[in-house]
Amino acid sequence: MRLHRASIQQPTPAERVRSIITAAHSMTVVTDGRHQEVYSLDGTGVLGRVHLHDPAEPMEEPDRASRVPVRLELTDISPTPVRDRLRARVTLSGLVAGGYRADSADSTCMEFGQAVIEDAAGRAYVTLEQLQEARCDPMAPCEAGMLTHLVDDHPDLVPLLLRLVEPGLKSGLVRALPVAMDRYGITLRLERATTHRDVRLPFPTPLTDIDQAGLQFHALLTAARRSSHPRLPA
Repeated sequence: MRLHRASIQQPTPAERVRSIITAAHSMTVVTDGRHQEVYSLDGTGVLGRVHLHDPAEPMEEPDRASRVPVRLELTDISPTPVRDRLRARVTLSGLVAGGYRADSADSTCMEFGQAVIEDAAGRAYVTLEQLQEARCDPMAPCEAGMLTHLVDDHPDLVPLLLRLVEPGLKSGLVRALPVAMDRYGITLRLERATTHRDVRLPFPTPLTDIDQAGLQFHALLTAARRSSHPRLPA
């Protein structure tokens, strides 16, 4: 199995934002100069607490008159103990009527301003239309559990997956760990003494359902066992 970077699919910025805000367990709400931490999103994700309103749609005048700026901040942290665990930051900003109450279980309507995702590759802006059309990655709700299970219970599989990585990328390798998994594949973080880089290993076919994860992952392992690359320690 040979990796051709140009052909490796990966989530769009809109898909990543959608997945991060759907799977989030907490967020920081910034309004009126105050930071409020919101925990235990009860599996509903951010969009279960905040309804994003299209600014082009009409609002009732009382609501419009009392709108205040609000910013929702989320961090995407790797569940595995890799170097530099922060994978991305997502910021949603807009206007809400009367302010946001972190202690309220009711959904808050927010007039959408912008969505931004920042990661090692840079910054990307996502429109409301892109966000609404994007699907949450089927792996997102289970990713943390699957990656920690791989590291804790099957550490021997990581050096096996390394056979799929180009030999030149493994020069000076100190440690390799899975850092992310999505419907397109699994990402390994290759750590050297002072630097690191991420390498994506694509599934043979992108997942459309979480039930397909086991089959696709085993297909990667089968390709790794057939590879002629020498096995390296993690």
